[in-house]
Amino acid sequence: MQLKFDDNQQWKFSPIPNIEEPLFNRSLERFKEMGVKGLTRENIQNSLDGKLPGSDKPVIVKIKTGEIHEKDIPGIEGIKERIKCLVGHNKYTKETIQHMQNKLDQKIVRYISFEDLNTKGLTGARNGQSNSKKDTWGIYAYSKGVHFEEDDEKIEIARGGSHGVGKIASNAASDLHIMYFANCDENGDQHLGGTVQLIEHEYKGRVYRSTGYFTDVRYDKNNNAKFFPYENRYHEVFKKDTRGLKIVIPYLRKEYDNDIEIIKTVCDSFFISILKNKLIVYVNDKEISKDTILDYVNNEKYYEQEITEIKKEFTPLYVNTYLNCTPKKIVINNIAQDFHFDLYFRYDERIPRGRVAIVRTIGMKIEDFIVSNNATKPFNAVLIGGSKEDEYLKSLENEAHTKLSKDHINDEKLKKQATRFINNLSKEIAKVINEAIRVNNKTDGLMDTKDILYVVETQFRKELEKSLGTVRVKNGRTLVKSFGSESKKEKRNKKQKTGVENKANGVRKQKRDPLKWQKTHTEIGDKFEDRERYSANPEMVDRVILGDREILRFNFFKSEQLVGIQTCDISFSVIDGMGVEYNDEFKIYDSYKEVIDMNTGQTCYFVKNVIKNVRINNGIAQLQLRLRDTLHGSLKFVYYVEV
Repeated sequence: MQLKFDDNQQWKFSPIPNIEEPLFNRSLERFKEMGVKGLTRENIQNSLDGKLPGSDKPVIVKIKTGEIHEKDIPGIEGIKERIKCLVGHNKYTKETIQHMQNKLDQKIVRYISFEDLNTKGLTGARNGQSNSKKDTWGIYAYSKGVHFEEDDEKIEIARGGSHGVGKIASNAASDLHIMYFANCDENGDQHLGGTVQLIEHEYKGRVYRSTGYFTDVRYDKNNNAKFFPYENRYHEVFKKDTRGLKIVIPYLRKEYDNDIEIIKTVCDSFFISILKNKLIVYVNDKEISKDTILDYVNNEKYYEQEITEIKKEFTPLYVNTYLNCTPKKIVINNIAQDFHFDLYFRYDERIPRGRVAIVRTIGMKIEDFIVSNNATKPFNAVLIGGSKEDEYLKSLENEAHTKLSKDHINDEKLKKQATRFINNLSKEIAKVINEAIRVNNKTDGLMDTKDILYVVETQFRKELEKSLGTVRVKNGRTLVKSFGSESKKEKRNKKQKTGVENKANGVRKQKRDPLKWQKTHTEIGDKFEDRERYSANPEMVDRVILGDREILRFNFFKSEQLVGIQTCDISFSVIDGMGVEYNDEFKIYDSYKEVIDMNTGQTCYFVKNVIKNVRINNGIAQLQLRLRDTLHGSLKFVYYVEV
């Protein structure tokens, strides 16, 4: 089908017969959610991918924010006209279009630019829309969901991009979904292109696709259209006269206009590249290089410096670990083959949350990896492999390059291998963690604790006779309030007497329990049953560790819901210092050798984080647990009672 474009417009939209998908590109919303972090990460990664082959010079990226008059933005009037014509067909598109239209009257516009040096830039701009793999201008400028592949396999493996959607991160950063790219190639040719992401729309009586290109168009003798870039003779903000690429994003979203977050993203994602002098980044007047990165990482303006409070942003820990720890060799198998990594590992009791920075050889961090069942262990680590490992990690990255995942893999065999790799990654690092805990928590020798345990138990009985705690369900509401020293008989007689009096007076005063039971679908053998589950307030649980044993005592005496219940299951759930709960992080076997029910003297059966069939005598359940060397004594728990 031959296309006829509006040659009077600098922005070109392909005509279509009718509107079929009046929706914005879904990737826009994904990158909007990532904010300035996603934008900065994607553009710096693209610059590292474009490093000049054979050069020892670091890639330099200059990030600038500023203002530009709207009349100096190339072709903006044509885009504004189309945005005024957009029609939303659901709540989201209506709200987005309204937001875009509200930005059209700005005269002074905020922008952000990313300019790289010591990079190749895009090639083949003179050839325009050539469909040749060698002409990277055509691929970058006119293709969606496609990325250029290097002829050199080693270079291709090391590159960060692979999904071909990263370009849209720049569109997502603009209130009008608009971005420009200025290029200077090896011949000194300077060109300017751009893309805008709208929705399928009607304009001047014709219907057009959602994506527009800032480009010229030429026709061959058969009247077939072909895109060619404009020579760059535009405003200084769009100028690029040294080899490389420059991204310019006008109508910058307010939430993206944040130098501190940009600097933190540079350090978070590229600290290895910077420390290895592969990358230098300038954010306006601030330089982030191997000589200055510690000025930001160790600055409380940017990062929390108190180790015990580092719970979300781990970069200060990663940098310290990488610079000061000798790497350990670990091997991860994915069923088909082994992968060899260097693990820079640090054990420190002050660290509240354990994370592993998984880093590609390009120097870009993929994610803060959580080792299964070890999220609250006191360690920090950095994992780096070689080219073979890089290639495999690249295949596991999600499209935003922020997580290892199997979800995007369609081949069942490869998906199974990915699952095994991710699971084994946790297992092998867990071995290193447990060994570090064992070495750093050695006991001073054996001691006979029988008499001590007897004294502790006797003291428990005396103290708990004076006051009992409370029990609450999972949502935190109180089951039974604390009470004084009335005996069971006195309490029972008082309740019966009150009931008789109320009945005699014809008044119904039934004390209504303020809680509903919380059901859980629990596996019992090969079947599932609905059971009631409560969480125990710390006030009604006594816990003491003595040598190689731990005693737990639960008092359910005042819980009407548990009246007549003789056995229960008790499960453990780890909770951190901020009160955040990790339901599946703790496994009893990893920390305890044996669990003894002190009411029966029998060994209890346990599975995962649940102790089964604990006896309740007179409202009291008591457990004695034999410790393993790997138990981290500072762990805090929420205990769940299931009946």
